[in-house]
Amino acid sequence: MRSLDFSIDEYEGRLERAHRQMRTMDIDALFFTTEAEIAYFTGFRTLFWHSPTRPWFLVLPRDVGPIAVIPQIGAALMASTWVDDIRSWPSPHADDDGITLLADALKGTRRIGMPMGRESMLRMPLSDFERLRSALRSAEFVDATPIVRSLRMVKSPAEIDKIARIGAIASATFAKASTLFAEGQRLDEAFRAFRIELLRQGAEDVPYLVGGVGPDGYGDVISPAGSQRLSYGDVLMLDTGARRQGYFCDFDRNFAIGRASDAARKVYATLCRATSAALDAARPGVRCCDLYEIMAREIGGEGGDVGRLGHGLGLQLTEPPSIVPFDETPLETGMVITLEPSMQVVPGKVMVHEEIIVVRDGAPELISQRAPAELPVL
Repeated sequence: MRSLDFSIDEYEGRLERAHRQMRTMDIDALFFTTEAEIAYFTGFRTLFWHSPTRPWFLVLPRDVGPIAVIPQIGAALMASTWVDDIRSWPSPHADDDGITLLADALKGTRRIGMPMGRESMLRMPLSDFERLRSALRSAEFVDATPIVRSLRMVKSPAEIDKIARIGAIASATFAKASTLFAEGQRLDEAFRAFRIELLRQGAEDVPYLVGGVGPDGYGDVISPAGSQRLSYGDVLMLDTGARRQGYFCDFDRNFAIGRASDAARKVYATLCRATSAALDAARPGVRCCDLYEIMAREIGGEGGDVGRLGHGLGLQLTEPPSIVPFDETPLETGMVITLEPSMQVVPGKVMVHEEIIVVRDGAPELISQRAPAELPVL
């Protein structure tokens, strides 16, 4: 029985686009070891990736369908996808964790493409990768990052629908802030209440939830919740990466507890202006570095040192491209990106504002429900 988040046509289209680029780059097979790429091409989705014990492999030959080389424990689930060629072994294995099967699947290939660039990783023991290369001495391993980036950065309508759905769930949850957060509440209790409401609204899981609280702002933007209590005059921020059917949302919201200081109101308004300026400019052909400069001009010299002001979004919480000064990637219709300007409020305290948009042929479409123009007070 098939168990897929998309139609088979969606996966076949992804494979055909990959095949076209492989022919252009003279690549005989693509080789993947990571969750997002394997899910993208096969529909195989499992939380078993949290266990580092077993490696998982996918081979895309240039002219035929995918070959899954995976531990036996995942064979039944992979068989419920559209993949027909499944080769498995009992894993963990004492001395051959799938390498012989993998080498056989890649036998006869001259050029093997793998993601090797920024934001890529090798999810298998390095010693096993060296064994694989030794078994395929006549093959050349080449960087296939451009193929993977170009395919995954532009989302299909079906992918956008899934991101929009989890975005709507998170927006509806943030809209309940006045019933979830209150003065005197512990920060970890506030996070727990928010996570429960996300699940109640329809999120499948909430693998990412960070934030902070403090007078005027917060010290960083990646902290887990502590036991400090929400106090009068604090600014509370929650940033959620909730997920549904494999796809993430990623945006935050800020709230003042009881009252908002003049400094917090001013910075919040500036961040909203920076976001509006980016929304006005985000059109196909505009480069990511251009969006960065547009937001940076609004922020002025008080921007936080976070490295970038937004990023791609989809099967992963953060994906290429990055809104940074050096990323010259032009926006394309169908890209899903976040706009994430940040500023220092007072020394040691920052504020971050984040929205999700879809690049369209014309004005972008907001996936997150736009935050209020003034800092909300609870």
